[in-house]
Amino acid sequence: MTIVAVIGSTALFLLYGWLASAIIASYLSGKKGYGERIGLASGLLLAVIGVVIWLAMPIKPTSDWGRRKLARRRG
Repeated sequence: MTIVAVIGSTALFLLYGWLASAIIASYLSGKKGYGERIGLASGLLLAVIGVVIWLAMPIKPTSDWGRRKLARRRG
């Protein structure tokens, strides 16, 4: 009986990690100007690799982070 309980808690923690990576990828893609849906899809399909991909993606100049970068350069 304890083996089933250990497998169940591990599966729950893996599920939380999978959902957290989808949330982080969605947030990063939205802030970088690509839209949250594509980030959510890549985070759900690619899990942790999706977050790494969105960290490496370039920032669009029209995004929230792009405007802040331009404002810092000007001022």
